Amino acid sequence: MAVAAPAPAPPAVLPGAPPRAVRSAPPAGGRSRRVPRDPFVDVVRAIGTVAVVLLHWLMAEATWDGSTLQVGNALGHGSAWVLTWGQPLALLFFASGASGAYQRVATATAGRGWSGVLGSALRSVARPVGAFVVAWGAGVAVLLAAGVPDDAVWRMARMAPQLLWFLAVWVVLLALVPVLQAAWRRWRWGALALAVALPLAVDALRFGLPGDTTAALAGVNVVLAWAAPFVAGVAYATERSQPRRPEAGSGRGGRAVLVAVGLAAALTTAVLVAVGPYPRSLIGMPGDTISNLGPPTAPIVTHAVALVCAVLLARRAAVRWATSPGGRAVTSTLARRSMTVYLWHLTAMFAVVGAALLGLGQELPASWGADWWASRPVWFAAYLLVLLVLVRAFGRFEDRRRTVPQRGSGTP
Repeated sequence: MAVAAPAPAPPAVLPGAPPRAVRSAPPAGGRSRRVPRDPFVDVVRAIGTVAVVLLHWLMAEATWDGSTLQVGNALGHGSAWVLTWGQPLALLFFASGASGAYQRVATATAGRGWSGVLGSALRSVARPVGAFVVAWGAGVAVLLAAGVPDDAVWRMARMAPQLLWFLAVWVVLLALVPVLQAAWRRWRWGALALAVALPLAVDALRFGLPGDTTAALAGVNVVLAWAAPFVAGVAYATERSQPRRPEAGSGRGGRAVLVAVGLAAALTTAVLVAVGPYPRSLIGMPGDTISNLGPPTAPIVTHAVALVCAVLLARRAAVRWATSPGGRAVTSTLARRSMTVYLWHLTAMFAVVGAALLGLGQELPASWGADWWASRPVWFAAYLLVLLVLVRAFGRFEDRRRTVPQRGSGTP
């Protein structure tokens, strides 16, 4: 989908954005000017990926009575819901939007259409996702043939693909990058304000109007809610890719705006969950009447705004770390394997928990008790070991991905 770019407007600087590293004018000969890799986007993606893994690994809670597998959520006990406020999906969508905007700049510079980039991105995602689906299909057949109880096998098989919703939303938003970039160039902060206001308006209709018809309307927030951090990423990368006037630096004023907006968004999130009808947890929990993630609600949107402001405020420190030898090694490794880690981290946890419950006949420690805390390093080490094996086995399907200009193309 392509949209004609509007007439150039005076540059508006996204607070926290670094000096531009790319010129938008096409180079001699009409060839694409490669956009330098942005270490900040790599760091945001790496933080988001690691945080998703850790949050999911903290949830492990299951019992097996010999015939039925009961799955709970360790974060649903006591005050553990507080940890869900660190849920990092907004960071992944911010990084996705930034990567998509960088790609758009490169393809526009070369005079190529966006459809080719979108097709290449879909093909690159299809390889690791296809390997994941095929491997799980084969694994289910093997487990059933080996005599593993049907209930346990099918319960895990239903849970593992739930991660793919992220990729479905990402594809929709990636297709809209030219539209979103044109909107930012024309309306600037109005475009960002609209991206935040739309899902909030949908949520107000969902809970403000009588009847059940609004439940279907709320489904559009599966895209609209995550479009808010995605558009922020598009704006960040678009501004970074344009020449900057000397007086347009972020400065103290820009950081003050980020602090004010971030604090206001965090306070709004707290008020929303305090007055209801929203639960305190920012992810779905057993026993809650609704989930803040299915579909995303107003607290998810305001939390995303606060999280994006926070990472932009930390940009300089993040880039310093990412360009250090140790930081560069970590971020580059996760950038190469982000999709594989995202797809397989739940499988690693299932393998370890399943082996303990079904294979060894052990019980998991009671969540948040002394035994639970003492055993976390052992369990996490086991999860990590299995994940590393899976990454080694299936990472090859990610190696062949080719995107312009940034490997990773904004996927997890």
